[in-house]
Amino acid sequence: MADKLNVLYVSPEIVPYAATGGLADVAEALPYALMAQNVETTRVMPKFKGISENFPIKKSFSFIVEAGGKANVADVYYLVEGGLTTYFIGNDDYFNRDTFYGYDDDGERFGFFCKATLEMLMFLDLKPDIIHLNDWQTALIGLLLKEEYSNLDFYNKIKIIFTIHNLQYQGVFERDTLDALNLSPRYFKVEAIEYYGKICFMKAGIVYGDLVTTVSKTYANEIQTPWFGYGLDGILRKYSYKIRGIVNGIYYDKYDPETDPALLLNFGASNFRTQRLEHKKLVQKKVDLPQKNVPLFGVVTRLAEQKGIDLIIYAMEQLLHEDVQFMILGSGDKYYEKRLKELMEEYPDKVNVTIQFDQKHARQIYGACDFFLMPSLFEPCGLSQLYSLRYGAVPIVRKTGGLVDTIVDYTDNPEEGTGFIFKNYNGQDFELSIRRAISYFYNKDTWELLVERGMNKRFSWENSASHYIESYNDLMQ
Repeated sequence: MADKLNVLYVSPEIVPYAATGGLADVAEALPYALMAQNVETTRVMPKFKGISENFPIKKSFSFIVEAGGKANVADVYYLVEGGLTTYFIGNDDYFNRDTFYGYDDDGERFGFFCKATLEMLMFLDLKPDIIHLNDWQTALIGLLLKEEYSNLDFYNKIKIIFTIHNLQYQGVFERDTLDALNLSPRYFKVEAIEYYGKICFMKAGIVYGDLVTTVSKTYANEIQTPWFGYGLDGILRKYSYKIRGIVNGIYYDKYDPETDPALLLNFGASNFRTQRLEHKKLVQKKVDLPQKNVPLFGVVTRLAEQKGIDLIIYAMEQLLHEDVQFMILGSGDKYYEKRLKELMEEYPDKVNVTIQFDQKHARQIYGACDFFLMPSLFEPCGLSQLYSLRYGAVPIVRKTGGLVDTIVDYTDNPEEGTGFIFKNYNGQDFELSIRRAISYFYNKDTWELLVERGMNKRFSWENSASHYIESYNDLMQ
């Protein structure tokens, strides 16, 4: 083994090239953190529509990949930024579409991507020690490497790590997808990728990965239960010996309230007692809320059931007759959008709702609200609670997934507490946790201690990267 580990990081999306969720943020940050710790890292993703128009990628070479019963051209592009090379695999038929996912031939599309990724390595003479896969779109690489390419010397020592970012999205397709990808019917069995009469790409990652990680220790345990396992809990329990949880990080230089240009007034842990309150007033003024120092609750999220929007609406209905304010930013389910707008119309002096996603406005909410609400039904890791801590907002979260691993309940542990946690997924328990939090808001010394402690917490990418490197080294023994 070479002294310097060589990792190929494979992701369907990477900020800033293509993003639909938190996976893209991880795929942006983690490879740089790995490089900073002396890991030779290269990335690869599909060349989706718009990438070549918006970024100075350069074409390198092309080759043929069999998929869909025909020979398909794989065009390889690349871009080097900050010393990190990212490869983009292009094919207009498969990837020059208006959205990234949601097509009937997604199995064929991402099967092509997985095949092309492996074959690209031979053309580049790039032989990584580890291929690090992320979510179902990349998971077939594990099967291909261990079964289809295992007789080739070039590939036979490469190890696979598969990271599950959200088990709910599994890549389940009809059996004939195997035929479309020229794969043997022998993989259509319970021990391989058969899944209730269909095939499951996510299952391929679990079965064929040498190590399976997910984005928090608690979520790693949760997905082995029927409630969180979405039909894969059995196979996850079978392979529990190779599953581990590693919490995501955030960029503390990038998310810094002392320097963030998005904020209307900058502040830090040393001067938040005065400056943060002034920033809160400026944001209240911006959105036409009265400039009062009452509990201001912030929400920045997709408006989806998973995020606990039902509970947020219930709590608002119970609390809005009192001296409180809410600022909500997000879009999604039309029912939730409509109900939140109705609450803003009913309580214009207490509720501001913005139905879109705006990164600048999101940061202003983090830096203005006193409490940040995350009553998630499930949350593999979560980044918003980390941003809220960084910007001085105290999180109120449900006891699930990465929220458990990153927030300490103040009531249970006053010495280390950074927020408030409730257990059961219902509106009454959530409301009680909010009322409990409000009681501390009016105790100035306790409140300032909570805010300062949160602002000084660190969940860095450097720390996350060190845990991944430990996992890589375990595989190379």
